[in-house]
Amino acid sequence: MVNENMREPQMGLTFEKVWAMFQETAQQFKETERQFKEIALQSKETERQFKDIALQSKETDRQFKETDRQFKEIVLQSKETDRKISKLGHRIGDLVEHIIAPNLLEKFNALKFNFGKMGADVSFKDSKGKSVAEVDVLLEDGDTAMAVEVKTKLTTSDVKEHTERMGKLRKYADDHNDKRDLIGAVAGAIVPENVKQFALKSGFFVIEQSGDTVKIDVPEDFVPKRW
Repeated sequence: MVNENMREPQMGLTFEKVWAMFQETAQQFKETERQFKEIALQSKETERQFKDIALQSKETDRQFKETDRQFKEIVLQSKETDRKISKLGHRIGDLVEHIIAPNLLEKFNALKFNFGKMGADVSFKDSKGKSVAEVDVLLEDGDTAMAVEVKTKLTTSDVKEHTERMGKLRKYADDHNDKRDLIGAVAGAIVPENVKQFALKSGFFVIEQSGDTVKIDVPEDFVPKRW
């Protein structure tokens, strides 16, 4: 009979097992440390992204403020442009009223016309009250009407626009059984030579400011166009 106290002790923890456990724990600590470092890096990247977003937000805010400033500046410039256009309109009106118009009847009648009636700022409207054409100065007699376009500085574009205006006036006259000949003239305080020649070739009389009066230089070969 074997004594219970004399049995072989069961195999428990050995050095190798304990050492393996330490190594496993150490490995887990390293992995945890790696994960913490990764989280720390992610946290820094997130912090950097937040800072970038904050900077972008500031830049966006700055751009909004700059856009608002530019918009306000454009509004001011638009008001200033409107003021200058209005002022220019008054200057043209003054040019017509004080320099161009008072001399036209005399000047054209000296060129064998027989105008007895003159009107300024004449508007032609259709049956619905819509403007068809506006004429700065209109000279009239029984057989002929002359439409004069007045500009501070005459340009080729002004001459082309007046050609279109004459076509509209012709149609308006025909619609109202007005059989008079229509002729045109352009006037300006400043008339560049190339514009003058273009206007003459287009069949318009050219009226130029000369001191406190006007002059109409009619070349020998000039033939006014009749609409």
